[in-house]
Amino acid sequence: MTDETAAAPPAVTLPPKPQARAGKVSLLEYLRLFQRDILSAQPAHLYRAWMAEMKTPFFRSFLCNEPELVHRVLRGSPHEFPKSERIRFGLKPLLRDSVFITNGALWEHQRRIIDPAFEGGRLREVFPAMWDSGVAAVDRLRAKADGQPLEIEAETSHVAMDVIFRTMFSMPIEHEIAQAAFEGFRAHQAAHPVANLAAILPLPKWVPGFHSKQTRDTARAIRALIGQLARMRAGEIENGTAPDDLATKIMTTPDPETGRVFETEEMVDQVAIFFLAGHETSAAALAWSLYLLATHPDWQEKLAVEATEVLGDGVPVFSIVNRLKLSRAVFREAMRLYPPVPMFVREAACPMTFRGRKVKKKRGRRSSFPPGTCTGMNGSGDNPDAFDPGRWETENGKAGLRDAYVPFSEGPRVCPGAAFAMAEGPLLLSMFLRAFRFDPVPGAVPMPVAHLTVRSDAGIRLTLTPRS
Repeated sequence: MTDETAAAPPAVTLPPKPQARAGKVSLLEYLRLFQRDILSAQPAHLYRAWMAEMKTPFFRSFLCNEPELVHRVLRGSPHEFPKSERIRFGLKPLLRDSVFITNGALWEHQRRIIDPAFEGGRLREVFPAMWDSGVAAVDRLRAKADGQPLEIEAETSHVAMDVIFRTMFSMPIEHEIAQAAFEGFRAHQAAHPVANLAAILPLPKWVPGFHSKQTRDTARAIRALIGQLARMRAGEIENGTAPDDLATKIMTTPDPETGRVFETEEMVDQVAIFFLAGHETSAAALAWSLYLLATHPDWQEKLAVEATEVLGDGVPVFSIVNRLKLSRAVFREAMRLYPPVPMFVREAACPMTFRGRKVKKKRGRRSSFPPGTCTGMNGSGDNPDAFDPGRWETENGKAGLRDAYVPFSEGPRVCPGAAFAMAEGPLLLSMFLRAFRFDPVPGAVPMPVAHLTVRSDAGIRLTLTPRS
């Protein structure tokens, strides 16, 4: 063996990513591909260009990868770059007038009430509930840690929904209403509500949308369950017996400009997006984190050591969050490779110019600006397609990530629960890695697909064995 051969670095196994379509397709074929997977429905050149344009008889769309342009849109005025009506059509049956899809004065009113609930002090207060969810999840997994393949996305969905119920309504997922809502959200996700004709065609706002019966039925059932919870909490607030959790905080916070609080039906809209976005995005990011660690055992062992040292004797002290540095880097790296929200879609409310091209505000034509996802192409340092949590500690990596990393969006419409997610994810990841070793199942390589969030096409199968 020569010195050159001996010194050659080991081959790097890159995490799987979706394959974009190769050439042009008809509008009907595009719709079919879009229903199957939002990401692979796009042509390959959209993911290689700083800005690419897509034209149809009904709308004109731009996909923007250039960091400066992405920042211009996301950090710009929400009045100049409102949320896309195409996204609103898909989510309307469940979210109605949720803060996630509203625009203008209504959106501003909603953010003035919601944002205080997720400020730093409130995060400290709900941290013990997050901890309890992690403890319960580890206990559930002990019975399944027998070395047999386990579908891990189902487990991360379970714990993520448990976190939502404990922090929002002070009840575990085992509660009858919580369990019913959890099953309802899984059924709603399976209905692919975003992938409908109204998301493609420029239909008027009054058109109800082309939703499947499953989408309509599951949305109706979920909203009925959330309505029960909201009315129960309203009664507890009136009687002075309400627990001091996120639901109470949101329902008792008046808009500082108008003095109004959310009515019960308005609260249903907002809780729906907390459950949908908070649960789905956290579950997806946690599942991909576990898969990446299973396929990179060196990083898994480093994280397990950190988890054992930091979590200690199991006392839920909030300062733990800042000490889980490696777990945080792994979680962020997983979201870099597999951003839970596949695209941020905006419209142009007035004429403007992007990279020398005119973007017009014109009836029947829509312009959207989703940053590239699942590509690893933008300024992420060396080997952008590889899993490397260490990039978060290098100057090259940090500089590039400042430009390219926007998993929670940014600017006025940044996710209000970003800090919540960045406490929840690393904590749960550390609690899992302290208790179990995760290994990949031979031949079971998950392929990312995007519907509401970026999940695996057929689940993520891993084996678990106890560490002690």
